[in-house]
Amino acid sequence: MKTLPLKTIRIGTRDSELALWQAHTVEKQLNDLGYKTEIVAVKSQGDIILDKPLYELGITGIFTKTLDIAMLTGQVDIAVHSMKDVPTSLPKGIVQTAVLKRANVSDILVHKGNLDLSSDNVTIATGSLRRKAQWLHRYPEHTVVDLRGNVNTRMQKLQDNEWNGAIFAAAGLERINLKPENVIDLDWMIPAPAQGAMLVVALENDPFVIEATAKLNDKETEICTYIERQFLKTLEGGCTAPIGALAKVENEYIFFEGVLFSLDGKEKYFIEKSCNFDNYNTFGENCAKEILTKGGGQLMQQLREVLKTKQK
Repeated sequence: MKTLPLKTIRIGTRDSELALWQAHTVEKQLNDLGYKTEIVAVKSQGDIILDKPLYELGITGIFTKTLDIAMLTGQVDIAVHSMKDVPTSLPKGIVQTAVLKRANVSDILVHKGNLDLSSDNVTIATGSLRRKAQWLHRYPEHTVVDLRGNVNTRMQKLQDNEWNGAIFAAAGLERINLKPENVIDLDWMIPAPAQGAMLVVALENDPFVIEATAKLNDKETEICTYIERQFLKTLEGGCTAPIGALAKVENEYIFFEGVLFSLDGKEKYFIEKSCNFDNYNTFGENCAKEILTKGGGQLMQQLREVLKTKQK
């Protein structure tokens, strides 16, 4: 069997602390397998443009586009992403090669102490339509304000403003040891599809890199995130609509929760189902279709029109 030439695998990443942590995690795993690596940090437009909500920028893959271009132009060999930031359809020429073992999937509320959620006079910050809709569904009298930037920037903005709290992905804060004492685990909030998972992508015509990174893949996480992202793709939500999805393996079955909200949180379409490993390939799609036929299709059309207007 012909041995592929050994080369240094250039790992592309955003230059935020969390993104670099993720890249170094992949680097260590590849190094442990005997591969040579190099980190290449690239600043994305999503980090630069902080004064507009993501859905107003008119692009769902804003955190991944810069790295896609870097890969396609030969600057890097692979890219490491928070999987929830990655569009459900990858660019032509780029393929998914590994999904690392999933971390904490939960959303958490970071607050400033003495928080009374039963009060109407509460302001919560988040840049996520999904988190905003679910919060307003549960606390319709609260005010939710926009919060942008990387994890460190958002934590600082929380301290600098009069807000009562801000919502974060637990995994992001835990990975870079930023999780403070004043947190509430939002176990009632359904996470973003693929939240807590890290994705590695490579060029489809690079067999050496594909073979190397495929060794990092966690099959259970790959299956669960596949179902969640298929659910998202079928609803046609991109990264903009208030859509949550979570698949979990228990014994021989995969249990799934999916939800679609209106922007104000008043409308909610929820599904909870299970399947076995023999028929998971279309499971996420079928769950999404069920939501669409029960009124979710009309809501998605309204969401597309509203978001299109905001982007003008």
